[in-house]
Amino acid sequence: MAKEVVYSSNAPEPIGPYSQAIMAGNTLFVSGQIPIDTTSGKIISDDIVAETNQVMKNLEAILKEAGMDFSNVVKCSIFLSDMNNFPKVNDAYGLYFKSNPPARETVEVSRLPKDVNVEISCIAVK
Repeated sequence: MAKEVVYSSNAPEPIGPYSQAIMAGNTLFVSGQIPIDTTSGKIISDDIVAETNQVMKNLEAILKEAGMDFSNVVKCSIFLSDMNNFPKVNDAYGLYFKSNPPARETVEVSRLPKDVNVEISCIAVK
């Protein structure tokens, strides 16, 4: 099975030795996205809802580059620096999955890249 790098100029550049996403067969593995606004290059960090929405926009750009959208997502992983933000993140995230939401786990971690408050990765299938 061949693997193909998927890259979107509308999502943040990787900040390490990884790809934004890898297509393997009909499955897309999207690396964790953080709330970087690709227009300004700045991290959104003043409001957890705005942060979550930016992360979802970054995921959406990568999915689109692969010819997919949120309806193709089968699994998400959410990483939070503070589980007290869970209700707001959950509400914002839920707006992107109108029906048949994917499987998911949400975990609190001690620290995230660039000291952001939320990171989300996903797996999607064509």
